[in-house]
Amino acid sequence: MTAACHRCGAAIETERVGVRDACGRCGAYLHCCRNCDLYEPGAHADCREPGAEVVADKDGGNFCDFFRPSARREGGPARAGDARAALEQLFRKP
Repeated sequence: MTAACHRCGAAIETERVGVRDACGRCGAYLHCCRNCDLYEPGAHADCREPGAEVVADKDGGNFCDFFRPSARREGGPARAGDARAALEQLFRKP
């Protein structure tokens, strides 16, 4: 299975994600809310699974039975000027 680290975006190749597994690149926990396919900010407890318990630390490792590794790449280093460049591109006059 291929997953991605929520913090740095590194691809993770593993059979399963253990409770205390960490990203080899940045050290972030992999079995955490922010790295789960069910994670959705704004939903109840930030999770699409109605039976999931509320987890206070979304970045910390947890024991959630509903955890499914996510392949989306949220993290990664961003350059300071990237947002400004994107806005200037968007509002550029023809």
